[in-house]
Amino acid sequence: MVERKETGVVTCIAVKVNAAASVNAIRGWHDQCLRVSLVTVAERGKANAALIALLAKALGIAKSDIAILRGGHAARKTLAVTGLSEASIIARLQPNSSH
Repeated sequence: MVERKETGVVTCIAVKVNAAASVNAIRGWHDQCLRVSLVTVAERGKANAALIALLAKALGIAKSDIAILRGGHAARKTLAVTGLSEASIIARLQPNSSH
């Protein structure tokens, strides 16, 4: 889903997080949901912070351009990404891709 706002493009993406995994990795897209593994445990927001940092680095944007809209305490989350189109996000978050 893409929303256009006065400040630019805001794209919402669905994410499924596997916390306390053996590696930090973007596993790819499955049924329009991004799969992500994080070494960080899911306690006191640590996994959410690690997720935002990992995605910001992979997308080449600031951490402040990513927000958790829904699922802050769940494995399935909806994130808002500011400044990138849906197609750009999909392309940049393919496993082993570089932008």
